[in-house]
Amino acid sequence: MRPLHCATRRSALALAQCRALLARLRRDETLEVRELLVVTSGDRVVDQPLAEVGGKGLFVKEIEEALLDGRADFAVHSMKDLPAALAEGLVVASIPAREDPRDALIAPRCRTLAALPRGARVGTSSPRRASALGAIRPDVEIVPLRGNVDTRLSKVDRGDCDAILLARAGLIRLGLEDRATEILEPETVLPAVGQGALGIECRVGDEDVISLVGRLHDAETASRVAAERGVLAAVGGDCHSPVAAYADSVDRRLRLRAWVDLGNAIRAGAIEIPWPSTVAEARAAGEEVGRRLLNPG
Repeated sequence: MRPLHCATRRSALALAQCRALLARLRRDETLEVRELLVVTSGDRVVDQPLAEVGGKGLFVKEIEEALLDGRADFAVHSMKDLPAALAEGLVVASIPAREDPRDALIAPRCRTLAALPRGARVGTSSPRRASALGAIRPDVEIVPLRGNVDTRLSKVDRGDCDAILLARAGLIRLGLEDRATEILEPETVLPAVGQGALGIECRVGDEDVISLVGRLHDAETASRVAAERGVLAAVGGDCHSPVAAYADSVDRRLRLRAWVDLGNAIRAGAIEIPWPSTVAEARAAGEEVGRRLLNPG
């Protein structure tokens, strides 16, 4: 096969997760894959909340352009960064096995969410996390926090915040899992759609590449993520809408829990079905939950 180019963001986390997948693909010694490092709009705009400047799609726009114009053959994304609808002509061809989807609290002095004093400053720029914290600990102050993982950790280390919230998957991929002082179970803070999962995006019809990256595909993860993304599609959500959805496997049944913050109320819903036979069936279950969130009657 000709040399291939993989598009990825330049951040340490994006590079770590991309290179881990490329190492698995390169077990075929005849395969040559080169990195195409892309600076996205989301990377350039670091002084404003994402919800105000275009949402999480800003982390994929330039990468998808590189795929469409042929500079890249495939791209590695965090699934939680992908909007509900992909650019026309592109497909997520492979979703590898998921890393831990839970959120992690980093609170060097207080250690746990319950131990944070009234008025503690908790850093996050995620509307989902802010909404969840507002329900659990309405007495703490949410402060905006953008930047890469190292930047966020440095801010809590020097006392700009009393605590921060990060995805545990990112800490694990960077070898920083020991920085977490508390792991927040889904019953406490429901994860973001697709959190902990990676997606490999390709051009529709590029069968050689689709077949290649398909070696890394994990069917169970794909069904779980499809159900979560079904919720996202049904509520019309991206970073503008505080929405959480998490699907897991219980006795070979798919259990999906979700909520959306509509501003005046948080609506929650759940569904449990026999394990879906197709990804489309899983997504349909998620869409049904999403519709119920918007129209509970």
